[in-house]
Amino acid sequence: MRMDHEELSNNLKKKRRERVSFSASLPEDIHGMFADSDCAVKYSSDPFNEIRKSIVKMIQYVKVQDWNDIEELIYCYIALNSPDVHIYITDAFLSLSTPRFTKRRN
Repeated sequence: MRMDHEELSNNLKKKRRERVSFSASLPEDIHGMFADSDCAVKYSSDPFNEIRKSIVKMIQYVKVQDWNDIEELIYCYIALNSPDVHIYITDAFLSLSTPRFTKRRN
């Protein structure tokens, strides 16, 4: 079966409408240590582990010092991601704050 020019043109227009373009930028009210951070869009089949690795890298990179820094980081992740990803973000942060993953101070 062969498509004529009009059918082909309509199919291309439909495909262009179906494409989605993403860009990520931090919320305007971020003024702390994460204000100069770059945001990246990433697709994953394992969002929990990918987000968890990303959180660890951010904590190490900016040398997070206190809970206020962690709260700002959580806010950034929540603001930058859709609600269906928020459960993975929450679980990833909680997994890093449980005793088995944190260092004990003697």
